[in-house]
Amino acid sequence: MTAFNTLVPVFFMLILGYMARHFKWITSQDKDGVNTIMFTVLFPILIFHLMMQAELTIGTVPIIAYTLIVFILAILVGKWLRRFIGESRSHFALFLLPTVEGGSVALPLYLSIVGVSSNTIIFDIAGAITAFLIIPILVSKAAANQTSNKELVVSIMKHPFVIAIFLGLVGNVCHWPEIIAHSFIAPAYNGIIGRATSPIAGMILFILGYDLNMSLTTIRPLAKLIFVRFTFYIFVILGFFILFPKIMANYDFKLAVLIYFMCPTGFALPAIISPVFKSEEDELFSATFISLSLVVTLIVYTLIFIFLAH
Repeated sequence: MTAFNTLVPVFFMLILGYMARHFKWITSQDKDGVNTIMFTVLFPILIFHLMMQAELTIGTVPIIAYTLIVFILAILVGKWLRRFIGESRSHFALFLLPTVEGGSVALPLYLSIVGVSSNTIIFDIAGAITAFLIIPILVSKAAANQTSNKELVVSIMKHPFVIAIFLGLVGNVCHWPEIIAHSFIAPAYNGIIGRATSPIAGMILFILGYDLNMSLTTIRPLAKLIFVRFTFYIFVILGFFILFPKIMANYDFKLAVLIYFMCPTGFALPAIISPVFKSEEDELFSATFISLSLVVTLIVYTLIFIFLAH
């Protein structure tokens, strides 16, 4: 029942977004305006907060490093398999292979089985670095065209995601969370974070639903990309068993790995990689890919729940 309560709101927002497009309740320009506000203003606030609160310990460094390496490797795999995936979509499809939607999918599904745990958040640290630092840099470079190296570096350094990650890491090292928690501004800070970040998850799902579009011409390339993604992460999971056998012997951590890496691409990715889109079809393809990946995730989760959950 917990999983049901977690997933119904997700699909509700997806369906609501799809209906908004189908019945023309809002225009694509309206949607783009909301998208800009979300990812230029609000999302960096969330990134800053998450990076500042992340638990960076010596014991988690190898796991974070491995996860970061496989996310980077996923981009390279997408580049190597561009002919299989399709040349017409190779300029953006490789960016749909790394990262995982942790907060809205992986964590709730995981907690529905094991209860209170923060195991999946470890992977999200690597995911945040990939999604909000590495990919924006690669996207900026790909979309730069005639931009000079100096202008490219300046644009990257001024990117809201890069600034948010930098400030978040500084705050983490300097123990800002503890300082804030013991100061008189704690209620105000929590209120600001709550107000600024609460609309994010719902609006991202709404936008994904708005962009959901599937036709006979896209089914085959979508199936190929989904096959590549989930096959790749099966090998990533095997890598955890080989490299971290002692940790994987822990039931809760093993479930965290199985569920997390079988979840869809981060919901924010289509907006992050939008500068490399060449047409509206690219945007629709990306959103549909994530939505279909979510269906695969639900199938995998059901099997895990039936055969592995205590």
